[in-house]
Amino acid sequence: MRRLKSSSEREPTTALINIVFLMLIFFLVAGTLAPSLDKDLKLVRTKDLDRHAPADALVVHPDGRLSVRGMDVNDAATYFAGLDNDARKRVRVVPDQDLPASALVALGRDLRSAGAESVVIVTERGLE
Repeated sequence: MRRLKSSSEREPTTALINIVFLMLIFFLVAGTLAPSLDKDLKLVRTKDLDRHAPADALVVHPDGRLSVRGMDVNDAATYFAGLDNDARKRVRVVPDQDLPASALVALGRDLRSAGAESVVIVTERGLE
């Protein structure tokens, strides 16, 4: 029987490095081939928009008090009853930052049980 030679040679990693480098170049080139926007196109600027809550939004204060257009509202069902059919599809809620999350969840549950199809929380946009 012949004895097998123990392989003390290391496999060359140069080929692997070359393949990874070629893949890197390929993805860099492929990423820059994406079509660009028209040069005449001017995007909408939202920086100077007037940032007020929608007029029909339900404002929730830190103490749980509800108001609409500066007028206090007794509860979610009273607010929902005063909405027209279009506004009932998507009810907007503007909560104060200091409002406890449990109060916001309870308000959403009350609006859904009153008949709201969806409840949208209006927040301040963090990135500009």
